[in-house]
Amino acid sequence: MNGLIAAAATFIGCFLLMPLLLGLARAVGLYVIVNERRCHVYVLFGKVVATIEEAGLHWLPLKMGWRAFIINWLGKCYVLDMRLDQEYLRSQPVNSEEGAPMGIGMWFEMYISDPVAYLFKNTDPRGSLGANVSNSTVRCLSNLPLAKMMVSRHTMSTTVRDEVSPKSHEWGYKLGSVYIRNVHFRDAGMIKQIESKVVNRLRQVTSAIKQDGANQVSIIASTAERQAAIEFAKAAAVRPEIVGQALQKISQDREIMSAMFDILEAQKIIAGEARITMLPAGGALLGELLASGAGRERAVVAPPTVPK
Repeated sequence: MNGLIAAAATFIGCFLLMPLLLGLARAVGLYVIVNERRCHVYVLFGKVVATIEEAGLHWLPLKMGWRAFIINWLGKCYVLDMRLDQEYLRSQPVNSEEGAPMGIGMWFEMYISDPVAYLFKNTDPRGSLGANVSNSTVRCLSNLPLAKMMVSRHTMSTTVRDEVSPKSHEWGYKLGSVYIRNVHFRDAGMIKQIESKVVNRLRQVTSAIKQDGANQVSIIASTAERQAAIEFAKAAAVRPEIVGQALQKISQDREIMSAMFDILEAQKIIAGEARITMLPAGGALLGELLASGAGRERAVVAPPTVPK
């Protein structure tokens, strides 16, 4: 029973009474907890009485004395976000030295450097900083050469940052990094002309590459044909000598020479596709009849003449 009573008392004390006591202490103004990258600015009767930027637990009577007990009732506490913020301004209109209408996209970072100035010196510090960056971009980057505007982005970013920083710090908003992310043409007709010129140039380069490749192939093919013709001519010139030497060696043996010529004759007959008729021995008359019949088949009959 005693354990249950102790557990109930602990529960009530930790989860009910303790939060109520801490909330009452904060309402009275005994202490305040400042989160990371936050700033509390306390204003009483139109005057700033305390500015707390360090994260952690702070005792308000040590910061502002007796005013801590009435600051939450008669004064006001501003909680500011001190984290780094960023913004992107799209297509800021500028003109190049050649008169080309250009658009520049500016990306920049900013953070609160002076909480009091941020609250009371400007009603819209963020909007003023964006307008300041935009005006500095147009003022500093106009009339630059087009080639420099398309390439030297780091130099242009540094120029804009140096122009904006002193003025923005007066409002409690400090500019961080500045980077030009995009440089483009704003005139649609100029964009189409540039696209057509690029396409025509690409076509010219492509046709030149194709023509050069065809020329190289023609040179290689003609060189190969010339070398092949030279080698074939050499082979044709050497062939009679090689055949003559071979026939000279073969003619030294009568039987081999006779057999070779018989084989060559047979090959010629086979290649000529001549018709061969086998006759029995002693059939001379039959051969004459066959020869006369073949002659009549090959005879050409002249066409009849028509009288005029």
